[in-house]
Amino acid sequence: MTLLSPAMMSRLESLQLTSRHRLIGRFGGEHKSKRYGNTVDFADFREYHPGDDFRRIDYHVLARLDQVLIKLFEADDEITVRFLIDTSASMAVGGKMLQAKRLSAAMGFVALTAHDSVTVHTFPARGHAPRFAGRAAVPAFLDYMENLDAVGLTPFTEAAGQLLSQSALPGLTVVASDLLTREWRSLVRLRASGSDVTIVHILCEEDLDPELSGDLVLVDRELGDRLTVSVTDDVLHSYRNRVQIWRDEVAKTARGTGASYLPVDAVADVEALLLASWRASGVLR
Repeated sequence: MTLLSPAMMSRLESLQLTSRHRLIGRFGGEHKSKRYGNTVDFADFREYHPGDDFRRIDYHVLARLDQVLIKLFEADDEITVRFLIDTSASMAVGGKMLQAKRLSAAMGFVALTAHDSVTVHTFPARGHAPRFAGRAAVPAFLDYMENLDAVGLTPFTEAAGQLLSQSALPGLTVVASDLLTREWRSLVRLRASGSDVTIVHILCEEDLDPELSGDLVLVDRELGDRLTVSVTDDVLHSYRNRVQIWRDEVAKTARGTGASYLPVDAVADVEALLLASWRASGVLR
């Protein structure tokens, strides 16, 4: 299976991930930075100090105002894009894992071709989070994403804590998950590092409107807990209402932290999402 076709990668090459806040990176890249640098985009003036580059002195200001000022320009930085991908057993339902891999692969490809670096973190964790940098790392990144599978529990709080404990400069954190865990509110902690956060909330038809009826024993896919239920039309109606209330709460909580919130259907067309709705929402440009 190929997560991204050559045709899609060709169309993605012209895109770039956007950040809602100015971020500081370590190397030259394509994102606006909090510091000043060497682009052609004028930012501000400041007083000349010994040791400054005399070529930046604005001699027009010197002639008019008799002040020695230097020009400051925008800096374009490389940032780290961190993917926090839910690989728990609940993601194996309804194509959610495949959708998470496709969307993350596409966003990672955009980042790598724009000279950003990419790290992939999973919950549950699967060893050290690998780091990829530059266009040459695209094949290795896609191979790694291809081999992710959905099994185990959803230790979201632990994953968020581990990510925050790492000493790294602010970047962009992308969470891809169904958030089917009582720990989902831990997503608010991810903004504590000063990074931009994008929540890709992936749900399938079975999550939203299950086709169930009669007396059933439901089994938790992750914990193995069993629940005996009698499913009637009223029960299904109540379930749908509760799901909608929960989704609204997740969206409100995410946006309340300043994160981007992107609800995604597990079977939605990836290309349409990326090239149309996500560009319109400002996640990509």
